[in-house]
Amino acid sequence: MSTNYQNYIPVKAIPFVQFLIDEHSFELKIVNQRQTKHGDFRKLPNGRFQITVNNNLNKYQFLLTLVHEIAHHVTHQKFGRVQPHGKEWKTVFQHLMLPFLTPEIYPKEMLPYLANYLKKPKASTDSDTNLSLVLRNNEAENGKVFVFEIPFSSLFIYKNQVYKKGKLRRTRFECLQLQTNKTYLFNKNAEVILYNQTN
Repeated sequence: MSTNYQNYIPVKAIPFVQFLIDEHSFELKIVNQRQTKHGDFRKLPNGRFQITVNNNLNKYQFLLTLVHEIAHHVTHQKFGRVQPHGKEWKTVFQHLMLPFLTPEIYPKEMLPYLANYLKKPKASTDSDTNLSLVLRNNEAENGKVFVFEIPFSSLFIYKNQVYKKGKLRRTRFECLQLQTNKTYLFNKNAEVILYNQTN
């Protein structure tokens, strides 16, 4: 079921990805967008392994997510049950990503951010705000904006709640949820909808 993935990744990455698919034998499913994750890896009841990746990712995000999930599979094969994003996974992920870190696959301006992220990869690329923004060409989804782009004290909607943007605290913005009067911290790259006061 790994046939149509070629349309989702940079052309020059296809031979490397095909090698990984052949080498590690898993089913790849491209699925509709999920709010909480870009991809996942699991063992199916029949004993086979499945990797899913969201279909709304651009080719650079898709490739990184796919290799992230293949790293879970390889880690599972080599080490059995270990921490999901522990040192074993980090080492495997770094190793698997190396062939992809070229300007033929990732644009030159993305490579320093990727290299920096891969020194200590985290569970989600979105937690590295600079990498997340550069992977998306600094463009939010249709009809949305990034929190860092909107003016101080502006109102915005996130997950059907209205917030007021506050000050930057180190790397995140303090935002007040109007309904509960509680303050929440938002990453710079959180995608939100500007609240139209005439609503």
